[in-house]
Amino acid sequence: MIRVASPAGLPGVVGQSATGAWFEIDQDRIAAFAEATEDRRWIHLDRDRAASGPFGGTIAHGYLTLSLLPHLASGLLEVGGVAMAVNYGLDAVRFLQPVRAGARVRAVTEVRSDEPVAQGMRVGMRTTVEIEGSERPALVAETIALYVPE
Repeated sequence: MIRVASPAGLPGVVGQSATGAWFEIDQDRIAAFAEATEDRRWIHLDRDRAASGPFGGTIAHGYLTLSLLPHLASGLLEVGGVAMAVNYGLDAVRFLQPVRAGARVRAVTEVRSDEPVAQGMRVGMRTTVEIEGSERPALVAETIALYVPE
C-alpha cells in the first residue's frame, strides 16, 4: 500500500507501486455481468460450446475485468486529508488476454503522474490486472483519479 498524509504528498510517491489481493472471477459473476450489460454471447455463458472454443472454457467480458478496477485497486493508494476521490477517466486500456471463468486476478497499480488542478490533485496511474499463473496480464489501464482536499 502507498500512503500519503495529504494530496500535497502525492508528488513524492510518483513511481511507487502496490499490489492488491487475488480475487476470483467466477461464472456467476460473469453471468450477472452479461445480464446487466445485455452481452450474452456464448463465449461468456455457454460452458459446453465454450469448452471447445478458442479459450477452452467461458471467459469474463473484458469490460467486466475493467469494471473491477475500483475493487481490485481499493486501498492500494491511501491519501489522507481528502473530502473525496473520484474517477476522472481513462487515457488508455488494452485487453491483452482473456480471463477464464474461475481464474483469480489482482491489480498492480503504479502512480505515474500528479497534476495540481483547481479542484485538488489529478493523479495518473497505470494499473495492470494480472492473472494468477499467467505471465501475460489480462489488461493494462491508464487511469486518472481526482483527489479533492477537505
